[in-house]
Amino acid sequence: MLDKIIYLAEARNGAPAVPRQLEQPTGSVADRLGRPLHDLRISITDRCNFRCVYCMPKDVFDKNHVYLPHTALLSFEEITRIARLFVAHGVEKIRLTGGEPLLRKHIERLVAMLAELRTPSGQPLDLTLTTNGSLLAKKAQSLKDAGLNRVTVSLDSLDDATFKRMNDVDFSVAEVLHGIDVAHQVGLGPIKVNMVVKAGMNDQEIVPMARHFKDTPYILRFIEYMDVGASNGWDLKEVIPSAEVARRIGEQLPLAPVDPNYTGETASRWRYLDGGGEIGLISSVTQAFCSDCSRARLSTEGKLYTCLFASGGHDLRALLRDGRSDAEISSAVAQLWRGRGDRYSALRTSQTSLPGQGLEPGKKKVEMSYIGG
Repeated sequence: MLDKIIYLAEARNGAPAVPRQLEQPTGSVADRLGRPLHDLRISITDRCNFRCVYCMPKDVFDKNHVYLPHTALLSFEEITRIARLFVAHGVEKIRLTGGEPLLRKHIERLVAMLAELRTPSGQPLDLTLTTNGSLLAKKAQSLKDAGLNRVTVSLDSLDDATFKRMNDVDFSVAEVLHGIDVAHQVGLGPIKVNMVVKAGMNDQEIVPMARHFKDTPYILRFIEYMDVGASNGWDLKEVIPSAEVARRIGEQLPLAPVDPNYTGETASRWRYLDGGGEIGLISSVTQAFCSDCSRARLSTEGKLYTCLFASGGHDLRALLRDGRSDAEISSAVAQLWRGRGDRYSALRTSQTSLPGQGLEPGKKKVEMSYIGG
């Protein structure tokens, strides 16, 4: 566990430089590969009540694990201020994540603050949240009332024994399914259900999951087991390629690919030929989508990460608490995004398909539990 704590400390690279020449946001900024800034994912807590084997395994995140003190977390006012600056640069979608975001006290107040933001054209944001579903039934109505648009729920199996083995805290499938139904009833939709597929652990659940969510209002998405961070012991042999997922489902429930909803959508869409809805395939290992990635990530303590597989971030909290102006922080953000050239997955896929490919020697990728998926 000690090396993981040291790693988080090592990731704190200090505040980004503020350009001498400040600039007014234009509503659009592109990186070195021409990719716009469109999505902002905000981790609002580093805590989670699950110990999923692919994210926060119990042997690393045990009862002695040291979490961030409350004073280190961005306040709701600080989160909203940063979000407003990102929206001025073109962000139209904000996703709240964690850890488990519903563990953050008074999250509804944050949702209400973010729901008041408007794009430069005056449009409301697409405000979403990713959750493990454990508190969703309790929180769904208040989140909807505060202005949340929709939720994505993680569910890795319909078999209770398999699911409990994966979440490692004895939480049942029925409780997650109840939370999904309540969220749908209050209007938090369309709801997406994410299944991380790990060979030898839950890949036998691929077709049963597809059958269960077919002909429902919910969109099931299958995610390749990713090499995020170091704590999950990732091994390429445990990856079930999305092509294999599509093959297994298609043999029993015929599918056909359909066009993406928008440029940069992470999941490829497949529709049941009998009209029973659709599934999504997130091929983060076998088919990199770096070329049109438009997502920035903000950690719980205010570090900006320009890639899910980054080894370090940029300390926006330091700028906030040093009394920098909106113009200074906004200009720093624009400069950081223009300098972005991240394409870890493309390098990994095209070269060796081994964990760590594309990073500088000696660098470690940030943990997914630290910046959200």
